[in-house]
Amino acid sequence: MRRALQACLVIGFLNTAAELHAVSEIVVAIRYLQAEGASHSHLYLYRDDGKFLRQLTNDSSGQDVDPIFAPDGESIVFTREKTKSPLEFWRVRPLGGESQKFESAPDWYEQTKTSPYFTNRDEPKPNESASPSRSADAGSARVSAGMIGARQTYKTSDGSVELILREDPNDPDDQVDGEHHGKHYVIRYLKTGIQADFGALPGFFGAYEILHERQNPDRQFLIEGLLRVAFFGLHLNSTDGDTSSALDLNGPRLVRLSPNWAAPIPLPGESAFLTLTENRYVGIPNSIKTANCSYIDHWDARLQKVRYARPNAAAVCYGASMYRPDRTPAVIAIRQSAD
Repeated sequence: MRRALQACLVIGFLNTAAELHAVSEIVVAIRYLQAEGASHSHLYLYRDDGKFLRQLTNDSSGQDVDPIFAPDGESIVFTREKTKSPLEFWRVRPLGGESQKFESAPDWYEQTKTSPYFTNRDEPKPNESASPSRSADAGSARVSAGMIGARQTYKTSDGSVELILREDPNDPDDQVDGEHHGKHYVIRYLKTGIQADFGALPGFFGAYEILHERQNPDRQFLIEGLLRVAFFGLHLNSTDGDTSSALDLNGPRLVRLSPNWAAPIPLPGESAFLTLTENRYVGIPNSIKTANCSYIDHWDARLQKVRYARPNAAAVCYGASMYRPDRTPAVIAIRQSAD
């Protein structure tokens, strides 16, 4: 009996150790805006469930940006930007401690690009920039160059769901890329024959272009385990820019990912995704000033959100990286610089 109990305790310990080892962590470069004085971007480490672990840097001589986990997860390399000075490259460990400066950036750091994300922009040509963010007037340019007047269909890879993007030529809302557009789009479940117009779905605000993975334009759906979604972009106006929504195929329903733009970043092998989220005109504490802010959010299969930042903070994200033990790829990167 004692030996059996000891064996159970050992197995329980090993299982707990394995679970702890499998927990993902994300480092985010965040600049918290303040009413007076200069603010600086520092590195903050979170568990993937949103639990804040620790602040990793606190240097105020520049901005700490583009943190990326090393392939083994044992360290984090980042760039320190100083006014009128060459870029500096540093390393810090996830458990904290003093940062170490490099003479030059490691090759793997220089070669790491932003992980694949969903967009409504085509893959750039050589020497053209690309990033998960959106320009303020991109939506209005799509009014004359988008899909208006066309009919498009998309099917999930398993053949279970079909989306029919159709428009009513007599509906004024369908003539422009803006609020209420897309009410006549259809989601159809091919195995049951059940279908519904987008305009009848919970959460409908408007839908225009279906987003595709930047590096794979033929991929319009994100299906990972219980997560089954498609993403849509919509233009608001020149002040608010664009917004994006997730169409939950399990619902069906539409969930707006941000009052403004949000770029979805898949987490392969997980029923979840990240977004680089834009929030415009966020109030700065103790001030009447506002600022355009950006954050990293985590969405689960139920489309519930966790934000990796202080609650109700006005902040700007300068890059992030997630380390996911036992998953492929182990490192997810979101760089502030275009790549």
